[in-house]
Amino acid sequence: MAPRKRKTAKKDVKSMFINLNAVLDQVRKDKGIPKEILVEAIESAMVSAARKKYGHETELEAQYNEEAGEVELFQFHNVVEKIETPDLEITLENARKLDPEAQIGDELGEKIDSHQFGRIAAQTAKQVIIQKLREAESDIIYNEYKPRVGELINGIVRRFEKGNIIIDLGRTEALMPISEQVPSENYKIGERIQAYFMEIRKSLRGPQIIFSRRTPNLIKALFAMEVPEISEGIVEIKNVAREVGARAKVAVYSKDSDVDPVGACVGMKGSRVQGVVAELRGEKIDIVTWDDDPARFVCNAIAPAEVAKVIIHEKDHSMEIIVPDDQLSLAIGRKGQNVRLAAQLTSWSIDIFNETKHDEMTKRAKKALVKDLNIEESLATLLYNHSFRRTVDLADTPLQEFLTLPGLNPEELKTVHARAQEVASMPLDQRPSTHFFKEEEERMAKEAAAREVEAAARAARDAAAAEKAAQEAEAAKEASAESDAPASEASDSESGPVENSDVKAIDNQANTKLASEGETEAAKE
Repeated sequence: MAPRKRKTAKKDVKSMFINLNAVLDQVRKDKGIPKEILVEAIESAMVSAARKKYGHETELEAQYNEEAGEVELFQFHNVVEKIETPDLEITLENARKLDPEAQIGDELGEKIDSHQFGRIAAQTAKQVIIQKLREAESDIIYNEYKPRVGELINGIVRRFEKGNIIIDLGRTEALMPISEQVPSENYKIGERIQAYFMEIRKSLRGPQIIFSRRTPNLIKALFAMEVPEISEGIVEIKNVAREVGARAKVAVYSKDSDVDPVGACVGMKGSRVQGVVAELRGEKIDIVTWDDDPARFVCNAIAPAEVAKVIIHEKDHSMEIIVPDDQLSLAIGRKGQNVRLAAQLTSWSIDIFNETKHDEMTKRAKKALVKDLNIEESLATLLYNHSFRRTVDLADTPLQEFLTLPGLNPEELKTVHARAQEVASMPLDQRPSTHFFKEEEERMAKEAAAREVEAAARAARDAAAAEKAAQEAEAAKEASAESDAPASEASDSESGPVENSDVKAIDNQANTKLASEGETEAAKE
């Protein structure tokens, strides 16, 4: 096909868009959209508007003339000898009126006056331009923010929609759903917020940016910002377990033996970890050392409680943690918080027992093996130490694997294994251990009842003895009071005359004094 040619000799043909250079430059600065995309949008709008008038069969093309600052629209025809399709073909005679050099088989373009499109076509062009600009702006925002997924981004709380927080990022907005918010945190419109950039989604309304302050990755990002050793790759955060708004545990590991990972994250006088805690609005953080040994890692994770013993069950991926009696509440934590975070951090199922409770459970498990398998207690202890805690565990173990236990007679092991399978097939209430423990519980219940009766009788005897002693003391008191009464009356009779004689003596002295004073007065006269 011959190359396309166009005729621009019609000077009165005008474009719908003129002097576009200044407009395009201004839009490019305001929206950040490249000029090429803007030109493509206008060209597409011109073609869409022209099709409203000329139909979809017509071959149209829009070209941006940068010198004139306008978009030129052309309708192309094939040069033929005889016209069969008027909208697509033109005779050689008419073609040479536009281009004297036109030949049969050429494709000739004729410039169209876009001012003749009318209001509907112009409205179509406007909608196409707006749609193209939105798509272009959405693509720019998506391409700008896509590489930043996983970063901490600052924004301003702009509004609230059905509990969701809309965050202003400048050129666009982000959404923090209710499910990604911390219940204890409250924000006001206009307040600064720092959140973790979780993901970006494409939607009909443009890219949707999702923020979160609930994800454990927020703590990782905050530590990476506060601790240079993490950003440099020397210290690595292996895992984070978090109960949002309350407490978190962070497992850290150092690739350099000379760098303490916990100390690096804590900082001088706790300055680094305090910065993270402040951003989390007071959420407590425990930093522990990661270890590739699961037992050591769990012991570190259960801190600050001390661990006395760890029993690992590989089959069900669980551990039994034995702690001193006075450390049990510390190991479990408030409402089980410490052990939950430790299990989440290590990905192991954790059961915590104090030493007293564990000893009782051990004795009961060994006794059950003795009764079910009809073996000596020493053999039960050996089986228990090889993680055969229940008869069912032993029965579920393949015979060949069970015969590999060291230091035991294979024939005896076969007998024990067969007995275990026999007992395991019994209903639970018919197993020997069940009968034994039931009898034990009944015996202990009778002993407890007897102790209660004895204690009640003892209390009754003590109460009777106390009452008798009180009665005897009261009688003794009354007898003592009766014996003291005559003696007091006798003493009162003896003291009575003495008091009368004293009164008379005092009266005589007063009379003598008055008489002497009278004589003195008479002598003076």
